[in-house]
Amino acid sequence: MKITNLTLYKVPPRWLFLKIDTDEGIAGWGEPVIEGRADAVRACVEEFRELITGKDPSRIEDIWQMMYRGGFYRGGPEVMSAIAGIDQALWDIKGKALGVPVYELLGGACRDRLKVYRWIGGDRPSDIRAGAREAYEQGYRALKMNGTEEMHYIDSFKKVQAVCDRVAAIRDELGFDMDIAVDFHGRVHKTMAKVLARELDQFRLMFIEEPVLSQNNEALREIARATTTPISTGERMFSRWDFKQIFEDGYVDIIQPDLSHAGGISECRKIIAMAEAYDIAVAPHCPLGPIALGACFQVDTCSPNVFIQEQSLGIHYNRGGDLLDYLKDPTIYHYNEGYLELMHGPGLGVEINEEVVRKASENAPTWKNPIWRNFDGTVAEW
Repeated sequence: MKITNLTLYKVPPRWLFLKIDTDEGIAGWGEPVIEGRADAVRACVEEFRELITGKDPSRIEDIWQMMYRGGFYRGGPEVMSAIAGIDQALWDIKGKALGVPVYELLGGACRDRLKVYRWIGGDRPSDIRAGAREAYEQGYRALKMNGTEEMHYIDSFKKVQAVCDRVAAIRDELGFDMDIAVDFHGRVHKTMAKVLARELDQFRLMFIEEPVLSQNNEALREIARATTTPISTGERMFSRWDFKQIFEDGYVDIIQPDLSHAGGISECRKIIAMAEAYDIAVAPHCPLGPIALGACFQVDTCSPNVFIQEQSLGIHYNRGGDLLDYLKDPTIYHYNEGYLELMHGPGLGVEINEEVVRKASENAPTWKNPIWRNFDGTVAEW
């Protein structure tokens, strides 16, 4: 079998899909994208076209090594996301060729079902309360919310209290029947992150996410001393080499590699295995589309230290397209009481409706991150 063609589709709301064709008629799908830089990742995938066309798609590790080590300069979000999408598609091809889910090629299932969580939005406690109740009635038992808007290096305690009020609204509404994660989104600097983490301890959160940017991971030492809440990070780390230091430092409880950003199934499988050796849990990052989520579920199924999976159904970013819109069979992502049963389809287990994808790509918007500013006009972290 040989790779014959690569086709890329940029689709709403902010996704990039990749189809890899072979001379035996088996096609695989991947999702190579950096949110807000889809065109840059598309260019990276195109640069790999000549390298992988004509290659045997079953030699996944060799192709991964060629893409990663074949350039003198390597790594970074755009390149690693391009590698990730290609890698996902190659695993999809291999699973389909052998008639088995990818997880069967990675050692087989070690679980019977997987817990998932959903996002809720809202800037006021009443909105948060309603969103949490809706999630609960949909069967979810875990949710995540953004903690705060823009926050300066030193900021008002009024913003800190506003975060506490929103989390309190969920606890008042549902008690401990709902697990809660609060995402700092890298918007918070070290000093305010310590304040927020300590104040949020009272709510017994599932975790706080990315309390500081990954470039400032040394600050996690101080933040960990300020809280008993589990700390998670990793969505903006792109290879096992990026994760090495936080494993050694021991201040992180949960890592969140993204299978569309951190080198795909091949690389994230290795990162997750490394985490297990350091007794660290995993909650893969995935506010993306159905192919990325399918790749996550394949790795989750055979990784014992994964305890929950992010998914994007109904997330506030999904305007003009949602998780199920591009699938031939949307029932594969039917959540039963907050869990997903094992997927049994070959490859990634995701059948893409290419006709719908092609049509959606004709007028796909170019999604960009908003630019936020602090109260004094300085550019803030988004």
